[in-house]
This record gives sequence, structure tokens and C-alpha cells, in this order.
Amino acid sequence: MQLISQTEIQRRIDQLKDQELYVHLEMTSGAYAAHLDSTKHPTATFITNAVIRYSHGSITGEGPFRIGLKTAQGWIYSEGLTHYDDNEVDRLIIAGHDSAGKLVVALQLSREPF
Repeated sequence: MQLISQTEIQRRIDQLKDQELYVHLEMTSGAYAAHLDSTKHPTATFITNAVIRYSHGSITGEGPFRIGLKTAQGWIYSEGLTHYDDNEVDRLIIAGHDSAGKLVVALQLSREPF
């Protein structure tokens, strides 16, 4: 994975808008970390292969970045994004890693299910 290029990610977001897409979105603060450190509050969110269509999408911030996608029903929003997979041509795979390199957030968009 490469550090996010805001211009490249915005280009890819624009390419995918107004299409039926599958979304994968997950976030964790270390759901399994509480047994190692009782001060950590374990949190996690996971959705995969939900079908969406967005009319507007943007990436903002100075890094870590945030992405918002406006759908007919509301918004999808993800924050803390740091890296993307530059080998993917037809899918947008973006992740946020903490200072230890552990995954904390992922946002993925594809025309095909994951």
C-alpha cells in the first residue's frame, strides 16, 4: 500500500460516482485489545457488500484523510485514512493504519462483490 495521494484518490472517487457499487467499511480500535489493556474501550464496525450509489464524493484533510460519499439516502463517511492500494485498477481500496502499522479503518468500493 502507498501513502494516500489526495489528487489520485479524488480522481478515483469521481470515476466511480453514479454507479452501483459494493462497499466494504470497517473500523476497529482494537476490539481484542481490552484483555491486554483494560483502559482501552473495544470498538468495531463492519459492513461488507452493501450496494450503494453516490452522487458526490470527496477526500479532505491534510492526512490522515477523510472521505464522504453522498447517497440518495444519506452519507457514508470514513476518517483516519492513510494508505491506498495503487495496484487496484477497478476497485478503490483505502485504509488507515495507526502509528504501529495496525489497521484501524478500511473503506473499499468495487463494481463486484468483495
